[in-house]
Amino acid sequence: MAVYDWDLIERLLHEAQNSAGQPFAPRRYAEELASELEQAGEKVEDLDHFRAEAARYESLLFENQFIASRPEEEGGNGENFVLTPRGAQLLSMLDSSIPGGEHPREVLDGAGEAALTPEIFDGLAPKANLETE
Repeated sequence: MAVYDWDLIERLLHEAQNSAGQPFAPRRYAEELASELEQAGEKVEDLDHFRAEAARYESLLFENQFIASRPEEEGGNGENFVLTPRGAQLLSMLDSSIPGGEHPREVLDGAGEAALTPEIFDGLAPKANLETE
């Protein structure tokens, strides 16, 4: 069973990437994703928990250097982020628009909660990007 909701993390990384000039709002992004999932026939059982997870993921992504404060010259306002190279790598691994993108998520799931620890992630990333037969 997955420890992380990779779809939610993917959404947060996309929003961080595109947040110039506006505050980062993880709870709102969780609500938007829940609405999209519902329209696709999937149900988010506990919306409050889903929003709380988004806020927890924001902290985790920041603490583990997947996102960093956006510089003022890039539209930073003290409340938004940019992807770090590690964050860009994670986003490319999670990108749901790429066919066959489940392998990187499976590799990350295999590491459990440690998957987003910098040392573990940096070791897993090359393995997750290998093509499987």
